[in-house]
Amino acid sequence: MIYDWVFAVHEHVAFTAFDTETTGLKAEEDRIIEIGAVTFDRKGIIARFSTLIFPDRAIPPDVSKINHITDDMLVNKPRFCEIVSDFSRFIKGTVLVAHNANFDVEFLNAELSLCKKQPLSHKVVDTYAMAQAVFPGLGRHQYRLQNLALQFGLTVHAAHRAEDDARVCMELFTTMIAHHAKQNGHCVNHAQSPTIKKLIQEIQASSTDCSQELF
Repeated sequence: MIYDWVFAVHEHVAFTAFDTETTGLKAEEDRIIEIGAVTFDRKGIIARFSTLIFPDRAIPPDVSKINHITDDMLVNKPRFCEIVSDFSRFIKGTVLVAHNANFDVEFLNAELSLCKKQPLSHKVVDTYAMAQAVFPGLGRHQYRLQNLALQFGLTVHAAHRAEDDARVCMELFTTMIAHHAKQNGHCVNHAQSPTIKKLIQEIQASSTDCSQELF
C-alpha cells in the first residue's frame, strides 16, 4: 500500500526509511543481497539496521560494478530467512519510507514468500512519488535519489549501498517536508495533488508554525 505522506506526517507516527540492494531488477528471479534501514520520528533517529545477505547465487559483474558488493563479501553472511525475524521486529509499528518503493517492496515480498511468510502489510511512503508531486515537471532522471540529494545538498557517502541510501532517503523525506513548510514563512504547498493540497490546508488551519507541526 503506497501511503500519502501528508497523512503519515500529520499522524506523527514513527517511520522506517529502508533500501535494498539486489542481484538484478526482477523480484521473481533475483535476490536481495543487502538491506539497510533507519527508524526515525519527529525528534530524530531512533535505530539503525544493516546486513549483507547471502543470495545462494553469484552476483552478476555488472551489478557489482554498481553497488560494489562482491561474492567474497557475502561468504558466511546470513540468508534472508535467517534475518527476517530481526527485520520484522525492527520495522514493526512504523510507516515504511523508500525511494521507488514498489521495487523494494516487491523484492521484500518475494523473499518473504520464499520464507513462507506473509507479505508486508505496512503503510509505505514513496519518496519518488512524493518528489514528483511536490516538484512536478522535473526531468525523469532528476527524480533519482542521488540527483534529488544533490539538489537539496544532502551528503551521499556510498551511493547504491543500502544503509547509506536509507539514510539519504530519510533525509530527503524530512528535507522535502521542511522545505515546503518553511516557504515564505508559512506552509506553502506546490504539489498538484488535490489530496495533498486539502491536507496541507487542514494542517495550516491547526498550526501557525508548520515546520514544528509537520516534522
